[in-house]
Amino acid sequence: GIIRVLFALPLLGERAAELLEMPLMLTVIVLAARWITKRYLQHTQPREQLTIGWIATGCMLAADFLVGATLRGLSPTEVWLNRDPISGTAYYLSLLLFALMPWLLTQRPWQQG
Repeated sequence: GIIRVLFALPLLGERAAELLEMPLMLTVIVLAARWITKRYLQHTQPREQLTIGWIATGCMLAADFLVGATLRGLSPTEVWLNRDPISGTAYYLSLLLFALMPWLLTQRPWQQG
């Protein structure tokens, strides 16, 4: 986020900077979830995997709010709802993927046996 805000945002604008950051964030989401899944969630039920993902998403949203409110001086509405229509949609879809990733990674057919 810091690199995006300090370097990409002034050069490219908000939408392009956020969209350029998205592949990196999705890569981090997959790698982190894969590590967590292999280390802690191999023998858990789907409900537990989904719970872990939603708890992690709640922590991510809380962090987004704290950064937005304290460092940027934004209200809760501004933090979560005042987003670019394109990059904001990509952000919300990535949050959904973030929440589902522990469950998705345990559903791979090549891990079933």
